[in-house]
Amino acid sequence: MEQQRIGEPPQEIRRYINSVWLEKGLSEATCEAYQRDLTQFEQWSDCGLLSSRESNILGFLAYKQEQGCSARSSARILSTFRGFFRHAIERGDIDHDPCAKIQNPKLGRPIPDVLTEQDVEDLLHAPDINKNAVEYRDRVMLEVLYATGLRVSEIVALTLLSVNLRQNVVRVMGKGSKERIVPLGEYASSWLERYIHEARSQLMNGHRCNALFPSNRGQRMCRQTFWHAIKRYAARAGVAKPLSPHTLRHAFATHLLNHGADLRTVQLMLGHANLSTTQIYTHVATERLKELHAHHHPRG
Repeated sequence: MEQQRIGEPPQEIRRYINSVWLEKGLSEATCEAYQRDLTQFEQWSDCGLLSSRESNILGFLAYKQEQGCSARSSARILSTFRGFFRHAIERGDIDHDPCAKIQNPKLGRPIPDVLTEQDVEDLLHAPDINKNAVEYRDRVMLEVLYATGLRVSEIVALTLLSVNLRQNVVRVMGKGSKERIVPLGEYASSWLERYIHEARSQLMNGHRCNALFPSNRGQRMCRQTFWHAIKRYAARAGVAKPLSPHTLRHAFATHLLNHGADLRTVQLMLGHANLSTTQIYTHVATERLKELHAHHHPRG
């Protein structure tokens, strides 16, 4: 067995992460989450993963709940463990799955907080495009996010070749390396074309990078950087609602449904594998319809 370097997770964790990354084509963010869950268990437990029993897994889940871990996060952690133990059984490292009899926590269907159309307008106008190339880039990124419903991780991964401004579409590589084509719309396309000709070269500053939205150092931007920017612009715009990295993605889907789009079309644009994932937005739209009826109908 090769010697483990300081700061690295155990070999069996590294082996599993490499396996799911190569075989399943999972995103870097997903692999990082898997590794974090497994490494935290190793640090918490007095036994290694390969020696753990059902009681160890249950104890760790209880510990995470005491730390404020939600039922949804607990389910994700349990899913990580199950994948790891399946891999270990296939390799012959263990002969049983300690998670086999552990039931998933019951999950509700949380309805996301959605920005109103006015909230979105305020957020989109928060960056000052006359200030510098960074704020110009951020305005265009917000426009593209709202026009397409992309994930933050997907928009920072876009390259110049991802965009077809003649057809007003963008080619996106989503979860599980699944590619989809999403319409941009004329408004976002116009912003994007101006940005490419007017501001992107300032960000590149002589560097060579094919990222559509590079950092101010001419390199690929990480998703955390833009997520922090979204929160900063929301504060500047006075948008007080709770935000998440999917804030504009939620608004995109809900506003489409409010204006008459069908669920299947929204599913395709969001890149959801199952229609049931998209159906959460029908609940949001229904709540909005109830509010409008109560406010405007004479017998509401």
